[in-house]
Formats: sequence, C-alpha cells, structure tokens
Amino acid sequence: MEKKTARLTLLIDPNKKKAFEQLCASQDLTPSQVVRQMIREYLREHGVSYDTEGKNSES
Repeated sequence: MEKKTARLTLLIDPNKKKAFEQLCASQDLTPSQVVRQMIREYLREHGVSYDTEGKNSES
C-alpha cells in the first residue's frame, strides 16, 4: 500500500463530476478511491510498474 500521497488536480465538466460523485456514493466509495483504482488498472494494462513503498526504485 502506498504510504505517501500527492495531489492530482484535474478539470472536469460539472455535470460529469456530479454524476461521478453520485455513482461513487451509491457504491459506498469515495471519488479518490475510484480514481486511484482506475490509475492502477491503467498502469497495469500498459505494463508500467511503480514502487508502492514510497521509495525511489531507481536509486
């Protein structure tokens, strides 16, 4: 599990944001949880690995 966090700011249509937040709430998930899961899946689909311990794996 990741130990450190970083902020990702994005712009989205207000109607899409509202629909997304409502869907997340209906599934008892936060929008952040869903976005993090989508990012993990996207990275996996494209064969991109990353360090989950918060350490720089290239050091």
